[in-house]
Amino acid sequence: MASSTVTSGRPGRPPQPNLAFRRLRGQRSPAEFAAAVRRAAREIGERVGCDARYIGRVESGEIRCPNYAYERVFLYMFPGRTLTDLGFAPRSSVRGRRARTGDAPSPPTAAAARTGDGTQAPCDACAPPRPSGPGRPHGPRHPYDTHDDHEEGDVLRRAFMTGGGATVAAASLGPLGLAFDAAAARRPGRRAGASDAGALEETVRRIRLLDDRHGAGGLHRRAAAPLRAAYALLDAGATRQATADRLAASAGELALSVGWLAHDSGRFPDARSHYAEALATARTTGDAALEAHAFCNTAFLARDAGRPREAVRAAQAAQHVARSLGSARLLSLLALREAGGWAGLGDRAACAQALARARTLHERGPRDADPEWMSFYGDAELEGLEAQCWSALGEWARAARHAERAAGLQDPHFTRNIALYTAELADDLARDGRPDEAAAAGTRVLGLLEEVQSSRVHTMLAGTARRLLPHRRAPGVAAFLDRCAARAEAGAKAEGRGRV
Repeated sequence: MASSTVTSGRPGRPPQPNLAFRRLRGQRSPAEFAAAVRRAAREIGERVGCDARYIGRVESGEIRCPNYAYERVFLYMFPGRTLTDLGFAPRSSVRGRRARTGDAPSPPTAAAARTGDGTQAPCDACAPPRPSGPGRPHGPRHPYDTHDDHEEGDVLRRAFMTGGGATVAAASLGPLGLAFDAAAARRPGRRAGASDAGALEETVRRIRLLDDRHGAGGLHRRAAAPLRAAYALLDAGATRQATADRLAASAGELALSVGWLAHDSGRFPDARSHYAEALATARTTGDAALEAHAFCNTAFLARDAGRPREAVRAAQAAQHVARSLGSARLLSLLALREAGGWAGLGDRAACAQALARARTLHERGPRDADPEWMSFYGDAELEGLEAQCWSALGEWARAARHAERAAGLQDPHFTRNIALYTAELADDLARDGRPDEAAAAGTRVLGLLEEVQSSRVHTMLAGTARRLLPHRRAPGVAAFLDRCAARAEAGAKAEGRGRV
């Protein structure tokens, strides 16, 4: 993902809202507009991690000038306009850039800006100087590096360190490195500032992005260190109350993100502990949005852990808190969490009522009040969660229809969710007595597992394979089972080598 911001050089003066950019968004919500930016980027071969918060930062004036990757995307989206027409400041006026005389050189092309391995290389105008020497090698940034301004760049370089790995997951996740500097956070007398809050918010965003693309496998353990450091910063105190509030909200969101990684990896006790930590933070600070999110995740975990009545109670508590937040989409998701609990209890009528309420709320459309973490929730997730409800109620054909819709509707950015919905489809088809179709869907999941490391998906696929064993003679089933067995054997060997 390309680096995203060039920030203001006037810290003592409040930023001026970018009204021109806001007008271009029109009636679309920030999340919808961010999705349009990501689609446009893919069309021209760029990789940008645009989300609702980034759009908010542009519109508030916090981002005075985008980097070259975003510039190419915006100019592609709005042909005939210049950056100035879009409400941005000239690059030469932004702090941290080398002074220029005369006309600024044209931005490099997408091809010229990329290195031989396909990653985004920093251009002279976008990247701060990086002196050679121990710990500061020359070379391209990783494509997930999202900041390039001096102040935040320095913070993030302290907060993250580079790593690597041999497996697919490690190759995907390793270069980013999610090791927050816990020792620095605990330094005696140190108090957190706005740059620490910004780095922490960026950590949450990066973890979510990687989970969307690759799943939790290989990421959960690496995300624990930033969480410890986040609470160390929170305990140390902040220079301003506004910063303290940002730290508390981000620490709670990070606890939920790390909890989700544990949840998706099958570590339910760890997930429960992290969710409880986030809930305690929300209650301590009076953060209703964080509290609703914590109850939402708790409900989902309770359903998966076989405690459906707890899932219903947690989802209802979340809805009670969320009613004051002004987000119909959030209430829709929470109704789906409640429906999952009712399905686990076998209460078809209550489940159907909650599903109908979820759809009605979802149809009201996105709003500016929708939380940033809900970027995953759209038509595809609605269909996927409904599929899980009907599956839990034993209505396999109906579940398969919703799972197929979910996989077809999902934005390609959410690779892990595509794998999850397709695995759900394969299992529902197998249970519905359609082994050839189940094997075909399972084979598609196997192809996605080159990118996705999710214990949930692996477990679902293994269950589907067991159900298909008696149908080995059906078309495509034998080949699917053989691929599953080969993958399982390779995984066992890799695990054995790791123990040596």
